[in-house]
Amino acid sequence: MKLPLSKHTTTSATDQPVDPSQSRFADAHHTGHGDQLSVRAVDELEQLSGIHPGYRRAHASGQCYRAVFAANGEAAAWTDALHLQQMETEAIVRFSGSSTNPVFADLQSPAKGMAVRFALPDGQYSCLVGVTVPVFFARTPASFMDMITFARKVRAGQASWTEILAEMAQHFGEAKDSLRYLQKLRPPRSYATVPYYCIHAYLLTRAEQTAQPVRFEWEPQAGAEHLSVNEARQQDDDYLEQEMEQRLHQHPAVFTLYIVLGEPDDPTEDPTVVWPKQRQRIAIGQLTITGQTEEPDDLVMDPTMIAQGMELSDDPILQFRRSVYQESWERRNRERDEARDS
Repeated sequence: MKLPLSKHTTTSATDQPVDPSQSRFADAHHTGHGDQLSVRAVDELEQLSGIHPGYRRAHASGQCYRAVFAANGEAAAWTDALHLQQMETEAIVRFSGSSTNPVFADLQSPAKGMAVRFALPDGQYSCLVGVTVPVFFARTPASFMDMITFARKVRAGQASWTEILAEMAQHFGEAKDSLRYLQKLRPPRSYATVPYYCIHAYLLTRAEQTAQPVRFEWEPQAGAEHLSVNEARQQDDDYLEQEMEQRLHQHPAVFTLYIVLGEPDDPTEDPTVVWPKQRQRIAIGQLTITGQTEEPDDLVMDPTMIAQGMELSDDPILQFRRSVYQESWERRNRERDEARDS
């Protein structure tokens, strides 16, 4: 399915008010455990490297930073989102490795993450979640579950070569681009010297206008810099956090936020596909990271938590992440409560 450019008639994910003292999800429908598929997904993630109480089930190791986002007003032609008008918005940025294991060294986790939570003037939040590869490895929640379950079996030595080949044949088509990008990744010199891609499509909306499909990308002002093989061998396990501390003592880390404008034939429902390179790409603001900060207990970098003036696309993986993030947050929040009570 491809999403046509049609008149905006649906409601924003944040039309329902969110109590800032409660869990920070895109709507107010989360009152208990997620659906059973989400529970199974988090169970499978836990089995990849064990349960690490109090940590996220993916991107477990990370560090938060203070930041300010200065929108330049270029996005205002397509959206009413407050933080994308010509104004400054405070933000929290969390850089992370992609592993489910919080003790993995930086070099053991090839893909990196950059999640940004914008503090909106109305007291709510909007998030963008990016990674250093431009596509995801699964097209649907079902295929995501197949691959995660299979990865766990391979790691545990429970899969035969026949099963390995059969699984690769079944999912190689949708996973091949993400695997190709992962193979090309080199260790970054800094969290601040690699681009990050928000792999899902969103819709920008403005009253009485056509909804505009977009993808978001963060580009580092410092340019792309990577470690050589010899340099990588000399790094400490947490070299990226150390580098950021040194960098921010000297000057801020700066990223430019771009929107890529989708056209009618561009798939919005498939995060495994890159849109054509000739699509229009527009700089809409600059993020300035100034220093390290403690992670708030309630911080959930949920990519479905978005401002009015934005909508979720028909991407089933994006929709699925909402309940998976909730389930993960509920578990680690419960573990922190139990640790405090013990």
